[in-house]
Amino acid sequence: MRTIEWKDGVVYTIDQTVLPKKEVWIELKTCEQVAQALKEMKIRGAPLIGVAAAFGLALSAYHSKVLKREDFMHELETAAETMRNTRPTAVNLFWAVDRILKKTRETRGGVESLKEAVVAEALRMADEDVEVNRRIGKHGSKIINDGDVILTHCNAGSLATVEYGTALAVVRAAWEEGKRIKVFADETRPFLQGARLTVFELMRDNIPVTLITDNMAGYVMSKGLVNKVIVGADRIVRDAVINKIGTYSVAVLAHENNIPFYVAAPTSTFNFIQSARDVVIEERNPEEVTRIGTETIAPEGVKVMNPAFDITPMRYVTAIISEEGIITGRELKKRLKG
Repeated sequence: MRTIEWKDGVVYTIDQTVLPKKEVWIELKTCEQVAQALKEMKIRGAPLIGVAAAFGLALSAYHSKVLKREDFMHELETAAETMRNTRPTAVNLFWAVDRILKKTRETRGGVESLKEAVVAEALRMADEDVEVNRRIGKHGSKIINDGDVILTHCNAGSLATVEYGTALAVVRAAWEEGKRIKVFADETRPFLQGARLTVFELMRDNIPVTLITDNMAGYVMSKGLVNKVIVGADRIVRDAVINKIGTYSVAVLAHENNIPFYVAAPTSTFNFIQSARDVVIEERNPEEVTRIGTETIAPEGVKVMNPAFDITPMRYVTAIISEEGIITGRELKKRLKG
């Protein structure tokens, strides 16, 4: 099932903030509505954020009333800036916006031609994401053996992409090949993407899953209950992986317990021009920490830190699984030096 669809100038997507209690599809008719859905994490997951941003620009183009090319480009640039200001860490968003703008600048003709080009490119990106994810799964399944028990953090499944997932694409592909595997899913505080979304997806697919709190990861590793870790990524720079807060802790624990730590992500998540020090880590609303749902769990007025992501140095990464294949940490270092 696709998590996002385009139909006649309207974007339809699953509201991920109400899962797993309810499956609610929302209608987004403007670029600003897409931006708000991104900020509120109704839409989340690096690859899906990228496609959603492309659809946000497509909405701006589709509903534009201007007649001159320069006015259209001005509107599109404004919409692009609106998208860029939503989630500063996930590089797929910026990649998608830049790709749409590049395609538009290269398109000849009047406003109608530009509109068609923007919508067509956004739809192409959505279809590509599905194919890319399936290739990630196919490559990644090669590292999965019958009987493996995999720990994952956050949600890098179909809900984080257009359809198939990244980290969970590897799990799904292995399961579809008949490998008897099990999964441990970290709850992923404070937004509980693991508990709410990853567990929901795996149970729906009848893949055996056990939910644990974030601070149990070291325990299950030390007891030999896990033999591989697979996570997604929101940005991969030349010296680090940036992913949901808590990923770094899991990587260090995996290293200490001699457990391979894999990162599954499309090449649109790569930005090898940058290093970790160039990355802006998004700081989110303190109430995500002091509350669970509508229930307050901390004293009023307490000082809160709530970074959405952390930085895992590349030395902890066994390999990166992309649509192009599996890149080991050693190979990655060689590529970057070259």
